[in-house]
Amino acid sequence: MFVKQLSIFLENKVGRLKEVTQLLKDNDVNIRTLTLSDTTDFGILRIIVDNCAKAERALKGQGYTFSKTDVLAVEIKDEPGGLNTVLEIVDRSGLNIEYLYAFVPSRQGMAVNIFRFDNLEAAIKVLTENNIKVIQGDELYQL
Repeated sequence: MFVKQLSIFLENKVGRLKEVTQLLKDNDVNIRTLTLSDTTDFGILRIIVDNCAKAERALKGQGYTFSKTDVLAVEIKDEPGGLNTVLEIVDRSGLNIEYLYAFVPSRQGMAVNIFRFDNLEAAIKVLTENNIKVIQGDELYQL
């Protein structure tokens, strides 16, 4: 049920993000979703792609520093309070969210949030017991 996410460390310089996206394009890797955070000196580009192995080879080949992390993709109703409903369940369970980001795929009325929990197995159990859909990696990569 896990989704593979790549976290790429980038110098905080003009053009660095474009270099990564060009590299992925040149290697026929499609970005499904991303988030970028920064500090004064560097940024962390977190991406989910349609072919993680191909992206890893391309990044390694160009000397990028990156890590691979398991995250959960959670389907949420795309309506006011949709995210809050899931967060209420998570809060009651005592699960800790390290970070999250979202995207809206082409599915009518649904959004997907990418969660990094401190305990992924417990999160899957809590979410599925509460009828919250956790999307498999292979399904997400094709959205």
